[in-house]
Amino acid sequence: MSDNVTREMLVVTGMSGAGRSAAADVLEDLGWYVVDNLPPQMLPQLLELHEEYLARTPEPMIHRVAAVVDVRSHGVFADFGQIVAELGRTGHRPSVVFLDATDEALVRRFESVRRPHPLQADGRLLDGIQAEREMLRDLRAEAQVVIDTSGLNVHQLGRKLTPLLGGEDGPGVRLALLSFGFKYGVPLDADFVFDMRFLPNPFWVPELKALTGADARVADWVMRQEGATSFLDRVVALMEPVTDGYLREGRRYATIAIGCTGGKHRSVAMTQAVAARLTTDRVATFVVHRDLGRE
Repeated sequence: MSDNVTREMLVVTGMSGAGRSAAADVLEDLGWYVVDNLPPQMLPQLLELHEEYLARTPEPMIHRVAAVVDVRSHGVFADFGQIVAELGRTGHRPSVVFLDATDEALVRRFESVRRPHPLQADGRLLDGIQAEREMLRDLRAEAQVVIDTSGLNVHQLGRKLTPLLGGEDGPGVRLALLSFGFKYGVPLDADFVFDMRFLPNPFWVPELKALTGADARVADWVMRQEGATSFLDRVVALMEPVTDGYLREGRRYATIAIGCTGGKHRSVAMTQAVAARLTTDRVATFVVHRDLGRE
């Protein structure tokens, strides 16, 4: 195990109800040691304990540690950025994963379990959500990874987290290629958004309507349309200096969202084509079709 891996630190945070507990379960399954509800001021002590464990254990079973930090810690976020920066100066590489979801999705989840929001007090459920969103706005902006869990169940969240957080070996940058339907909303976690609605829609071709962009017949049809290959070439060319910059700056993750009307045909085909072209020895890609099968 390399020193880069043994000194890895992950902080999972985000909106209440967005899936922090589910993310913690996924991390434990991937071999992380996870501490829940840890105040940020205790991150250095956690890392110190972990390094002492590594030093005295000939064959350590725990190489990576993660801390789940949430709104229950209340006024401790003010020092969070300073704490992370200080950890970086000591040789650690703390990465922040922020889980988010739409207000609608969060309201639905809280109502389903019949529990109040931690910041709701005497107000409405939505008041608590909006107060928390404002509290965490700067933290979200600083996160290395933002994941929108609005349309994900526990198993889908696990499938999305696993390739992102499975380990440090291999390519330096991991790109999530996400297809989606605009009629279901633009993903909150998208770093780049591309619109495929400039191409003809296979939905109106009788023999293709029932198929998806994952079918070779639909993919071939989409890529034969005027502007499709030019679009693909230019997206790949655009992302080359971006991924080079990510490698220089130590950023490891990004999400590229490619949408069409329903997220069934054009976006699916182009997402798979872009992923294939962007994959190199330095860049790993994985594909998520958010809205496939939703129509």
